Amino acid sequence: MALVRRSAADLLEEAKADRLHQLLSEQAKFQLESRAGTGEVRSWRRSLPVLLRDLTDAGLGHVEVLLEHKLPHSPKRVDAVLCGTHPRTREPSYVLVELKQWSEAELVLADLVRVAAYGKEPVLHPVDQVRQYCEYLVDSTPSLAAQPHVVHGVAYLHNAQTSGIASLKQYTPDEYGRMFTLDDKQEFVEYLRGKLDPHGDRQTARTAADDFLNCHHAPSKPLLKLAAREIQERDQFVLLDEQKVAYEQVMHAVDRARTANTRTAVVVLGGPGSGKSVIALNLMGNLARRGRTVHHATGSSAFTRTMRKTAGKHAPRVQSLFKYFNNYTASEPRELDVLICDEAHRIRETSVNRYTRKEVRAQAGRQIDELIDVAWVPVFLLDENQIVRPGEMGSLDEITTAARAKGCDVEIVHLKGQFRCGGSAAFDTWVERLVGLDRLPPTSWSNVASALDDDFELADVASPEAMESWLLAKQADHAGTTARLAAGYCWRWSDPVATEDGKHLVDDVTIGEWARPWNAKPGKRVPDAPESYYWASDERGFGQVGCIYTAQGFEYDWAGVIFGPDFVRRNGQWVARREYSHDPAVKKADDLHFGALIRNTYKVLLTRGMAGACVYSTDPETQAFLEQMSR
Repeated sequence: MALVRRSAADLLEEAKADRLHQLLSEQAKFQLESRAGTGEVRSWRRSLPVLLRDLTDAGLGHVEVLLEHKLPHSPKRVDAVLCGTHPRTREPSYVLVELKQWSEAELVLADLVRVAAYGKEPVLHPVDQVRQYCEYLVDSTPSLAAQPHVVHGVAYLHNAQTSGIASLKQYTPDEYGRMFTLDDKQEFVEYLRGKLDPHGDRQTARTAADDFLNCHHAPSKPLLKLAAREIQERDQFVLLDEQKVAYEQVMHAVDRARTANTRTAVVVLGGPGSGKSVIALNLMGNLARRGRTVHHATGSSAFTRTMRKTAGKHAPRVQSLFKYFNNYTASEPRELDVLICDEAHRIRETSVNRYTRKEVRAQAGRQIDELIDVAWVPVFLLDENQIVRPGEMGSLDEITTAARAKGCDVEIVHLKGQFRCGGSAAFDTWVERLVGLDRLPPTSWSNVASALDDDFELADVASPEAMESWLLAKQADHAGTTARLAAGYCWRWSDPVATEDGKHLVDDVTIGEWARPWNAKPGKRVPDAPESYYWASDERGFGQVGCIYTAQGFEYDWAGVIFGPDFVRRNGQWVARREYSHDPAVKKADDLHFGALIRNTYKVLLTRGMAGACVYSTDPETQAFLEQMSR
């Protein structure tokens, strides 16, 4: 879907009248229900007239132009897609164009560029950017995957002379990635004439654009083959017991969908470390190997980005199969054979946000219905005790009720025990009793551990300094293990500060004389610290305090957990205190839900450790309780 679609000649007239940027702004407000930023509007006003004049100079005024075209199942938009016919083959021909106003830029790594106007933060090389857009589009569009040669990609730096961007010329051109500058204007015009027939007509161009916009979107067979090879060659994804049962039920449901025209929703329930994500990756690999269209989706940026990094480490194109729950607002029914909804407890009431187009917003329903509708076999992997934000509603009752209302059969699998490397069913039981999620009262760790002959290590400490020392010692004594310190969201979370030495995280988490920063904020890069998404998996995460949003969904060997003043013991009961929470979303919950969300938050933080955990509370009465229960 594009914000604006017209012929190049018509758009040029709008640009000459200084109306094109206004038209795009109006469409952004209408379709996305959000105002375009000043920088974006300025870019439209300066860059689009240049491109449109070049098109008309090339005799391509009839070509249909899609401005700000949104990629399928993605928030990313291509600056312009040129639609016409190829002058030799007479086939449809599509040129994706990424426009840059840069006049100076410097290559700092193989695919990273530093632009003076953007400060010190590097950005992706524009050729790599447009190349990735082309690959993504082909990989997610079977009709284009069958004829990938009809798609082309160019980056046009229309203000740049070669002297200002000389290092950017160090790239290997291909059909999906070419770069032209102000000095290359004539070459750019000839390139366009070689991809789009200057003797074509408007109706043919309109037909090509119609075909492009009406393409069915799903993972292509080449991408599925690549995913099968990338994921299935990983020998650590071994299924055991109930994991295998869940896997087989999904595979059988997929077979039934084809043979009996039957839809089945499979719900897999399991606690921390029960192997839900192992099941997801096995399903991804085997379904891809069989040529079945499949996506993996979550509601967590950190979790999705890490899954992309893990499953697509050697094949970046595979990363496009990993989505978010809100990517399916405009999808057609049963576009996919299977949609695997991992961390399904994070499903929200609606997928609508400020980027949702107005016509889609008007028709938008519940997120759970969108996830069920898009696949023949929707799969939901969840732990009901991990709902930690208002609006998260991924419960067994919600999912099964919605699936049955949609005419789906429902199959439920309960994962029992621990299947991760390490981990402790006894500790998970102790945690649920500790925070009040079990009908049985809290009990000492020794009672639970000795009864189940468990070797999981639990410690209590008297200060955050002692906790940090405990974690460092465990990492030193057990080579190759990982440790992280996390806390309840009871301190403000500042943006990084700029100094003469560069950007630095702020030591927001202060307890006595001890002070440490939270993990980096999303989108706020800081040297020598991992992006927020990778705090749990990047070794540089130690030394920062993780929050629920960066810890949830991940595991590390040694977990340190600081109970803040938002969750304390009073008269033998837990009390959740809103006035001590700094979580803007959770603070909006009513009293009943606020307490449940805080309780679940500490349950999640405590159960990240696979080999051991260490606890401490800033509140004296709660600290005494934790010391007693940890014995």
